[in-house]
Amino acid sequence: MINIKENERLSTLNHSCAHLLAQAVKHLYPNALFWVGPVIDEGFYYDIDLGDITLTESDLPAIEKEMKKIAKDGKRIVRHEISKNEALDLFKNDPYKLDLISKMDENDTVISCYTQGDFTDLCRGPHVESVKELKNFKLLKVSGAYWKGDSNNKVLQRIYGICFENAEDLESHLHYLEEAKLRDHRKLGKDLGIFMTSDLVGKGLPMYLPNGYIIWEELENYIKGKEKKLGYTHVLTPPLGNVELYKTSGHWEHYQENMFPKMEVEGEEFVLRPMNCPHHMMIYGNEIHSYRDLPIRIGEIARDCRFEASGALKGIERVRTFCQNDAHLFVTHEQIKSEFESVVNLILEVYQELNIKDYRFELSLRDPLDKVKYYPDDEMWNNAENTLRKVLNDIGIKYVEKIGEAAFYGPKLDVQVRPAVGNEYTLSTCQLDFCLPMKFNLNYIDKDGTKKTPVVLHRAIFGSLDRFIAYYLEETKGLLPLWLSPVQINIIPVNNKYHIEYAKNIYAELKDLNIRVNLDAREEKLGFKMREAVMKKIPYTIIIGDKEIESNMISYRKCGSEETHTLTKNEFTTKILEEIKNKENTSLN
Repeated sequence: MINIKENERLSTLNHSCAHLLAQAVKHLYPNALFWVGPVIDEGFYYDIDLGDITLTESDLPAIEKEMKKIAKDGKRIVRHEISKNEALDLFKNDPYKLDLISKMDENDTVISCYTQGDFTDLCRGPHVESVKELKNFKLLKVSGAYWKGDSNNKVLQRIYGICFENAEDLESHLHYLEEAKLRDHRKLGKDLGIFMTSDLVGKGLPMYLPNGYIIWEELENYIKGKEKKLGYTHVLTPPLGNVELYKTSGHWEHYQENMFPKMEVEGEEFVLRPMNCPHHMMIYGNEIHSYRDLPIRIGEIARDCRFEASGALKGIERVRTFCQNDAHLFVTHEQIKSEFESVVNLILEVYQELNIKDYRFELSLRDPLDKVKYYPDDEMWNNAENTLRKVLNDIGIKYVEKIGEAAFYGPKLDVQVRPAVGNEYTLSTCQLDFCLPMKFNLNYIDKDGTKKTPVVLHRAIFGSLDRFIAYYLEETKGLLPLWLSPVQINIIPVNNKYHIEYAKNIYAELKDLNIRVNLDAREEKLGFKMREAVMKKIPYTIIIGDKEIESNMISYRKCGSEETHTLTKNEFTTKILEEIKNKENTSLN
């Protein structure tokens, strides 16, 4: 997806188009008053006070028509520099502009406005030369927005739009937006009964419904199974801790702005944990360890809480509570390379099995000039970064270096996935940490009988299960691979009177094989039930009629296909069980 703000020409076009929108609104609604109309990553918007009038999306075509009429006239856009007093007089009837002007110091700020035909707006620009350049635009939606973002203020009408250089780019972008709607995990989550949110429960606190928990449980079992084969042991730790724990780890000093406020109980101060490493440090320190015990790999599907501004929340992709697929590997210096390589191989194995192909690696390093964000130990940082860089080079991983993106305690390898829609983001991560083991005075007894400090690898393969489910729903458009689907098979008897008993027998046989199966015995037409099975993204639908009963066979369709296949019961169950076992995938595109 293109970022409008990062493209100078597109930014200018969209900023100018916001003025074109305001001019058209003023023509259609003469009493309209205007706040601000900035360029955003996705285009532009303008906040407008229309009094008692509430716009809906059905009003947008009329505004677009007026915008096109203005653009066709081809008026030049002329810039004027004016004094503060002139600005106050020019916009004396618009309290929103007066509020902006009143805060300006004309000794420090050049006050300017732009005029196009019969419309003048306060703005510092820049703008295109003429409105005739603003032909390829589209108004996208309308919503309410508090003036200045303050809930105590009046709600204004916010109209969003986008503008491009040519019709082809606009059409391509509109197609992208339609695709994004189809893939939006929030809509899919609602339509498929995967998760819900409630303001009464709290913003950013999603709840997984039965279908969603099936997906969750399958992913948890999948990744835990892989970890157990690699020698991980799993633990369960509380989702909060004493503030002193986070002061010891350094999170209180370096990460407090991302944490919820502390709470006091019986003289102790607690905080909801933002991450799990301090708890795992304590578990390691609970016993005396020999060099023979290392590496020790502690894993947990752990509940964490981080404060996110309400405007940043998004379904289950960006939340205030989430479950990390977390693990901490306590290793000797000599084991760093082999254990780090093992983590990378696990990431690559999972991505291959789940058909994740579009990704890249980033080596996130500290900014040595930032003395606040990062733990202040140059020798430790240089050692950690050089070690990690050498390991990556030795195992042949291609990566780019990103200064200033490290955790406060150490460098890390991030895997950036490029989703079918939206911007890329981090899915998996592996961090090298010399810092926290020292802070918690962790050690092991080495071969020579001396105490040594272990090195810790922090790693997450799915990142958080929440974000991974959001990502996977959008990549598959909700048509999950069979092993992950909440309902794997739907059975539809053509006529309940004649076909229900055979359908029930098949249902029971599949159920006994731990296949998630549904029997649709409602008194509805076959076509209706078939369409509904497709809408619910059920991978296989079995149709039972006279022919199937007479031949003791099973006829089925795959979701999205009009082709019907017929197999024996044994052939069908063998096929289904093999597909589940092999975790065969739908294509991610």
